[in-house]
Amino acid sequence: MVCPRCIMVVREELEKLGLPVLEVTLGMAAVGENAEVDEAAIEAVLAKKGFELLHDKREELIESIKVAVIQLIYSEEISSLTTNVSTYLADKLGKDYSTISTSFKTCEGIALSRYIVVQKVERIKELLTYDELSLSAVAVKLGYKSLQHMSRQFKEVTGITLNKYKNEGGTDRQTIDNLY
Repeated sequence: MVCPRCIMVVREELEKLGLPVLEVTLGMAAVGENAEVDEAAIEAVLAKKGFELLHDKREELIESIKVAVIQLIYSEEISSLTTNVSTYLADKLGKDYSTISTSFKTCEGIALSRYIVVQKVERIKELLTYDELSLSAVAVKLGYKSLQHMSRQFKEVTGITLNKYKNEGGTDRQTIDNLY
């Protein structure tokens, strides 16, 4: 789950199954202690909506990493981050960055650092599509040290410049849960 609508859909589906939902957050759902949980039924209804039930600790870690990255990139916190993203993730997830990074690469087939850049570029595309901020303001909002650094990363990922993307109206946006 990577967005508030995902949370809403999961909550609704669990409630339709008659489960007493206590909390649904990005990547996690909690139901009452005495609830009779039919994992097969949950898995089936979630699959129809494009979600999957995670069964092992590694899958849970990877989902937690994705959620933490997306939450950071879409929050105001990224512009005032006083540490680097690797330290932020290690602190947030309670694991050393080497473990986080290695697990992510093994499971997803992409370096975590690259995943972060791709997610940031998709956020840049979104902000450029809204056309409410200058390029410099977008760079500041996403915690870049300079507009040049953001421009280099954007061109590396998309193959086009920021200005060209902005002038063409940004038609190649993707959903953030399927980026690589």
